[in-house]
Amino acid sequence: MSIQTIEDTTVKAFPAKPAEVIAFTAKARRRIDPIVIAGKLARALVPPAIVIALMLVVWQIACSSPTASLPPPSQVWNEAYDLIAHPFFNNGPQDIGLAWRVLISLQRVAIGFGLAAVVGVALGALVGQSIWAMRGLDPVFQILRTVPPLAWLPLSLAAFRDSSPSAIFVIFITSIWPIIINTAVGVRNIPEDYRNVSRILRLNQLEFFVKIMVPAAAPYIFTGLRIGIGLSWLAIVAAEMLTGGVGIGFFIWDAWNSSRLPDIIVALAYIGVTGFCLDRLVAAVGAFVTRGTPAK
Repeated sequence: MSIQTIEDTTVKAFPAKPAEVIAFTAKARRRIDPIVIAGKLARALVPPAIVIALMLVVWQIACSSPTASLPPPSQVWNEAYDLIAHPFFNNGPQDIGLAWRVLISLQRVAIGFGLAAVVGVALGALVGQSIWAMRGLDPVFQILRTVPPLAWLPLSLAAFRDSSPSAIFVIFITSIWPIIINTAVGVRNIPEDYRNVSRILRLNQLEFFVKIMVPAAAPYIFTGLRIGIGLSWLAIVAAEMLTGGVGIGFFIWDAWNSSRLPDIIVALAYIGVTGFCLDRLVAAVGAFVTRGTPAK
């Protein structure tokens, strides 16, 4: 039998079927719905806007009388318009906009809070990991954290003999305690299974700190960091009132000495918005790092 005969017989016994085309459907893309986005923005922005508008109306009514000791919002707008409309003006070393003053204060906060974050996490890990360190250091921390921030200022001025490092030290010593305490609590709450895994893998102390301790205690650490950043911002404003300079705190004190109450009110608004943004920033970083895992 020839090869051609075998091929003909095979074709008759097993007739060819038309090729089946398998369609691979592309993954459906998530469409951006502007109506949903607008609804979310409305739920987030409309309630606070209504509350702020009501507060301004009540403030205007309460302070409109000639005998009122505080200026109404209309007077604040008229007398402090330049500060509100031009936050970045620069007419000299001491005549700058409030945005520049806030940035100068934020530089000090960044240095002091950054040092407090590094030292606080390290000390908190030590206290949470070692029972002997906890017995020796925890009572000292509990005593020192009750000292008011401004009580440290005379000592820091005597030690550093300069206003800028003194203010940074006040920020550091004010914000470090919640970071230490929350980190220690987070380290103590690390599940025992994680520690057993580190023993099986024979991780050294540095590897255990980086790969096990910090990720497991991250929700607690960022809780301490959020509290610490708020205390840092409070401390820098209070410290600048006494140490001078060109920060936002000294601006408030100088405006008080010049009886410029509208300028003080505008500066307080800047301080509040900046503090809110700092808190949201640390919270966003914490949510990203911990993937939304809350501290229990």
